[in-house]
Amino acid sequence: MTNTPETLAHALLEAATRAGADAADALAVSGTSLSIQVLNGGLEQAERSEGTEIGLRVILGQRQACVSASDTKPETLREMAERAVAMAREAPDDPTIGLANPDQLARDWDIAALDMADKGTEPDPAALETAALEAEAAARAVEGVTQVQAASAGYGRRTRHLAATNGFSGGYTRTDHGISCVAITGSGTGMERDYYGDMRLHRGDLEAPEKIGRIAGTRTVERAGARQPKTGACPVLYDERIAGSLIRDILNAVSGSAIVRGASWLRDALGERVLPKGLSLIEEPLRPRASGSRPFDAEGLPTQTRAIIEDGVLTGWTLDLATARKLGLQSTANAARGLSSPPMPSVSNVALTQGDATRDDLIAQMGTGLLITGLIGSSINANTGDYSRGASGFWVENGQIAYPVNECTVAGNLRDMLRTIQPANDARAHLSTVCPSLLVEGMTLAGA
Repeated sequence: MTNTPETLAHALLEAATRAGADAADALAVSGTSLSIQVLNGGLEQAERSEGTEIGLRVILGQRQACVSASDTKPETLREMAERAVAMAREAPDDPTIGLANPDQLARDWDIAALDMADKGTEPDPAALETAALEAEAAARAVEGVTQVQAASAGYGRRTRHLAATNGFSGGYTRTDHGISCVAITGSGTGMERDYYGDMRLHRGDLEAPEKIGRIAGTRTVERAGARQPKTGACPVLYDERIAGSLIRDILNAVSGSAIVRGASWLRDALGERVLPKGLSLIEEPLRPRASGSRPFDAEGLPTQTRAIIEDGVLTGWTLDLATARKLGLQSTANAARGLSSPPMPSVSNVALTQGDATRDDLIAQMGTGLLITGLIGSSINANTGDYSRGASGFWVENGQIAYPVNECTVAGNLRDMLRTIQPANDARAHLSTVCPSLLVEGMTLAGA
């Protein structure tokens, strides 16, 4: 009989029960990936991989242990279960460990409504090579591009199934198609580069390779002659392509793991205004054709739309069962897990309220300041929210882009920064993190 993720997950549970586990959950993932990279008009690298991986968590009383493997033979499953039980016997007690109660579990979900898997066949490698070559050619055709560093096209398909001894069993398949291109302008110490790419769950939604290459080349040429801006205080506009990093900073701070440790700059902000009035941050785990969508979390709980921030006010934390129990709260169905680790809180898709102004409107409004299109490194104090990141982009004067800049640092405090943000209307709705360009008032800029 063929070992599917579903049959493997249930076989792991049976092995865990025979080995003496009080409870267990198992995750099995099978997948295929294909990647093609071209350079200078020819094939540079082609990779294809197939495989199945399995993970098992066993619980003995209030102790747990996790093991994983990429071998699915029956003897491997037996050894995994025995080893996990032996490890759990030596693990420390944790009163928050435990599976969901049966009445908490997801039921009757609609996988088809999420539309996560392309029903088409796996793309031919030659078709991916052609797409990558077209992207490369389009970038090289942009006047001022001296070379294309990389152009690639890829495909992936993953099926995962989760099962647990509390009666839960569920799985789904997700596909992805992608094209990306990185171009370079200039030479020597004057070289600058930029990129563009697109990733979609369905091939029919993917942008044309020529468009991807052209945008990558145009962005790159616009960066020619970049120099350091002067040190000072100024407004900063985060371009849509990197503005989502500020949203991820919020999500890290509201994670139950951070709250339990007390290592969050938002740990005392529940019920307080953290964004301007009128702005909300909504989690959307059931959004169709989005890469983060899921009908249930990694503990089998049903997912649903929820407001993390509503009308500027922080409404709650992101919790799995363990962190919820530690805080005396209920799980928000945000458990995620790897094959060799227990569940941890993690969000799916999120969307920030968009504004009415275009990005150009905000550039005009800021007068003099910095438009950031790239970020490098990160120094964020998890306890205080003090923020410092390397940046590149464009200097703005009199409401117009004046020249490209690089090798500078922007700094501030996230709580202060987020209270002043003003969103544009340019968010891309298909991304897992839907976030427009964001104007932040009064940051410190370190440059020349």
